[in-house]
Amino acid sequence: MTRIPIRLRVALAFALVSAVVLAALGYYVYARFDSELSEQIDQSLRTHGDDIASLVAGGDLARNAKLLGREESFAQVLTPDGRIYASTPQLGANPQITAQEAARAARDSFVVTRPHVRSISGQARLLARPADGPRGERFVVVTAASLDDRNESLRNLRTLLFIGIPFALLLASAAGYLVAGRALRPVEDMRRRAAAISAAEPRQRLPLPEADDEIRRLGETLNGMLGRLEAAIERERAFVDDASHELRTPLAMHKTELELALRYARTPEEMRAAISSAIVEVDRLSQLAEDLLVLARSADGKLALDLRRVRVAELLADLRERFSARMDEADRSLVIEPADGLTVEGDRLRLEQALTNLVENAIEHGGGEITVRASEGNGEVAIHVEDRGPGFAPDFIERAFERFSQSDPSRGGEGTGLGLAIVDAIARAHRGSAHAANRDGSGADVWIELPS
Repeated sequence: MTRIPIRLRVALAFALVSAVVLAALGYYVYARFDSELSEQIDQSLRTHGDDIASLVAGGDLARNAKLLGREESFAQVLTPDGRIYASTPQLGANPQITAQEAARAARDSFVVTRPHVRSISGQARLLARPADGPRGERFVVVTAASLDDRNESLRNLRTLLFIGIPFALLLASAAGYLVAGRALRPVEDMRRRAAAISAAEPRQRLPLPEADDEIRRLGETLNGMLGRLEAAIERERAFVDDASHELRTPLAMHKTELELALRYARTPEEMRAAISSAIVEVDRLSQLAEDLLVLARSADGKLALDLRRVRVAELLADLRERFSARMDEADRSLVIEPADGLTVEGDRLRLEQALTNLVENAIEHGGGEITVRASEGNGEVAIHVEDRGPGFAPDFIERAFERFSQSDPSRGGEGTGLGLAIVDAIARAHRGSAHAANRDGSGADVWIELPS
């Protein structure tokens, strides 16, 4: 059954149910019709029997013997021992019931069907009932009627049912097949549209039927999925475009420096200077590639984390040691406020990478003293990196954590615009968040919030 098309399966199920219903209905109609006809015959026999019993009770049977017979109905009056007392000529001189049945009928009436009764073609139905004579004698009245008309009517009904039921079943099956096809038409429409949708036209959506049913809800779910795929494709396109843009500049500079060294470097010192400059560009390309890999993994939800209990104070102490020489060289100070007792569950290397990016940003784009402080509230630990520089441009704060986002539209700076994006990716991987704001006085405040 699983290999049969849905439309045919629905039609077969509809045909099976229709066959059962039609067969049950036909059987009920036939049985009801048979019962009604039999009841009419029995009622006619009882009426005829009552009339004869009245004649027997009044002693008028001899003068009204002709009343024993009616059209298609005949009668006999018997004694309790089965001897004939009176009879219609058609039935002759032979009793139509046995002596045992006569004795039974003298006590209580009953109905019986005989395959053959004299002067009645085919089957006959007999009613035997008791009757009292004028002087208290006991008699048995037997009335008989032919079943030919009844049987002929039943035969005609059977013929109609045997012809009508298969015809009705055929019509019902065809209707079921057509209805199933019409019901599945929206699915076929969605299939054709889905076959036409490609990455080149991701904005197309599946057509939805007007009825608010399961098929429409399926279409809405699939359209929602297409919307998410479209958004993902757009993000990937933007990512590739931005990555190409960022890689183009260092590659061009790297090529230019190598060409200049090849053409104009005449002394070992000039060659070493060119090679050193090329190494710097290679380092920049390597860092950019690593940053792109981190962002790509975070976008796919595959940023691997080695979660452990991390003491924030130790994290900040390592940060001070890492940047001590850099701060001395820049003639600036890095203040680490105490964070005793604060802990988070996270990947220490990734958290160090995020804080390193924040401090690097403060060094490159901020000014004055850099302060790193941590606080706890509402079940979260917030680690802030503050500087005393000019702060963010107001229109840049909202897109500060976007990939390749730089406050300088010309992107002529040394950065790649990935530092804060990586910070945001690492924070979200830890079920946290990243934020940026300008301080009330001067400078910028960038922080990450992590579950404590």
